[in-house]
Amino acid sequence: VQLQAFGGGLVQPGGSLGLSCAASASGFISINRMGWYRQAPGKQRELVANISSGGVTNYADSVKGRFTISRDNAKKTMYLQMNSLKPEDTAVYYCNADIRAMGYEYNYWGQGTLVTVSS
Repeated sequence: VQLQAFGGGLVQPGGSLGLSCAASASGFISINRMGWYRQAPGKQRELVANISSGGVTNYADSVKGRFTISRDNAKKTMYLQMNSLKPEDTAVYYCNADIRAMGYEYNYWGQGTLVTVSS
């Protein structure tokens, strides 16, 4: 099972950026909770947002109203639309998911993608 994050890059304050995270495996998998985390330099990794398999979402207070998490279960892909970006949103963003394969559920991390908000 692999989680691969896409997107990221440099954006000006007030701008928008979208991230995606795709799960893949050689066999059948089912994906439960998915989430985005971020880690800024010198800080601990923190939850940005997560989404259940049924679409129930949860956001960190710092991103509420600016970020939107979504998922496409058929494509096994999760998205994060980030609007009104601030310099303090600069971090490496990681996707995370609880994935069941061959009867066992494990927690997986993607490789991380850097988001830099700067003028």
